[in-house]
Order: sequence, then structure tokens, then C-alpha cells
Amino acid sequence: MAAGNTFGATVLSSYGGFWISIAITFIPGGFGIIGALEEADSGSPIMFYNAFGLYLMAWFIFTFMIMLCTVKSTVAFFSLFFVVDIAILLIALSYFFPTAQELPNEGLMKAGGLLAFLGAFLAWYNAFAGIADNSNSFFVVPVVHFPWSEKGRSARLRKTASGAA
Repeated sequence: MAAGNTFGATVLSSYGGFWISIAITFIPGGFGIIGALEEADSGSPIMFYNAFGLYLMAWFIFTFMIMLCTVKSTVAFFSLFFVVDIAILLIALSYFFPTAQELPNEGLMKAGGLLAFLGAFLAWYNAFAGIADNSNSFFVVPVVHFPWSEKGRSARLRKTASGAA
């Protein structure tokens, strides 16, 4: 925020709060959220699953809005939020559609987990792409700018100008 990067500050603080809230929810003996909802539903986890699925849907919406803010940046950055958004959606759906044994849907959970793993890789890729430049690295990783982005347009104009010369 101090450097003027409102997007970065918003995203990092929001997802930091997300992970803190996940820890608060799932720490055994902590806040007792899961136990309280199961007790309210006669020992069934379905009330917790519905509540947690709604919670994740709110994060799906937030991530979608953040993803829309990356449309003018790079393909790598947009891909990160797209993959994370779909991962959150699949994990939320796994809670909305539990199995007959009252467990989250394993197939949806695994698919969401794999996409979350891919999202983690993309996050590290974007982090490295953001810090590795000609001043501190022997190579710069490609990020591919969208053609409608400012850098994409200027690259097209340079290419057109060099072709005309």
C-alpha cells in the first residue's frame, strides 16, 4: 500500500484474512465452529457443509472480481486468478454435494485441490516474473501481455513501426 500498489495490498491482505479464517474454522478445539453447527443439526455435518460452501462461494465471487481486475495485465497473472477461482468453486461445490456417507464430494474436492496446486505454481511463477529482471537475473521469464493491454499495444506498435521501416 505504501508503494501505491492498492491491488497487491487488497489481494494479499484479503487472502491473508481468508487463510486465518480457514485456520479458525478447522483448528480442533479452537473456536468450535464445526462442532457447534453439527450439534445444531443433530450430529450431522450437513449444516456446516452448507455454511462453509456459502462461505467459499463468497470467496469465489471476490476472486472473480479480482480476476476481472487482471484482464489488462498479463496472461500469467490472469491465469493465476482464473485457476484459483475455479478451484474455490469446485471445493465449494464439493461441500454443497456431499456423498451418501455425509462426506464432501471426493471428486470435486480432488479436482479443486489439483487446481489449487496449479494456482500455487502460478503464484510462484508470477512472483518470480515480478522480481526477476535484467538488473538481477540472467533471464527474464515470459509473462505474455494481452494484446489489449498497454504493453501489448505498445509492442504491436513497435512491431508495426519496425516492419514499415
